Amino acid sequence: MKYRSAFDIIGPVMIGPSSSHTAGAARIGRVARTLFEKQPSRAVISLYGSFAKTYQGHGTDLALVAGLLDFDTFDERIPHSLEIAEMVGMEVIIRAEQAVTDHPNTVKINLFSDDTELEVIGISIGGGTIEIIEINSFKLKLSGDPAILVIHQDRFGIISSVTTVLSNYEINIGHMEVARKDKGEMAIMVIEVDQKIDDDVICELKQLPNVTKVIRMVE
Repeated sequence: MKYRSAFDIIGPVMIGPSSSHTAGAARIGRVARTLFEKQPSRAVISLYGSFAKTYQGHGTDLALVAGLLDFDTFDERIPHSLEIAEMVGMEVIIRAEQAVTDHPNTVKINLFSDDTELEVIGISIGGGTIEIIEINSFKLKLSGDPAILVIHQDRFGIISSVTTVLSNYEINIGHMEVARKDKGEMAIMVIEVDQKIDDDVICELKQLPNVTKVIRMVE
């Protein structure tokens, strides 16, 4: 695992007793909210392993919901996130699952609104560091930010077109991978970069042929 700064080792500024179970959980929730691109009306949170066994004592449920409300790890509203979710009309269902997963701190988040659904699976790997390992059944690895997700049709030349835009803006790619369900179908490009991604870059990427959506991850 790669550490980008001392804060990846000592942990983030946060509300809560555990960097893995609280800060990491809040970050997973916030990434899911970013990917959903709006406040969900319903959230089903399935906890596995250590998350399932200790979530109430460590406030994992509160942190995940706080992230879904777009609260950062140090937001003082985290202890009241369930009440706030009810106030803003977001139904929350918490499930402690018995299935054994590869990582002990695993959560699956299903988000719903009138016309949109999203499933995100994430793990908290320590010190507040997280990985998103699955989005709507696409297997991938999203571990840091700044980052963008490019949702596109699997067509010849699309990867080159995206990387050319980033190169034109002198944006260095730290990690990149592409996941697809089948040849020629929908695919997701995950790109982690070394600097902030400006609006101009996002707009240009959205205009590329066969690109259906570009999502900039929270920083």
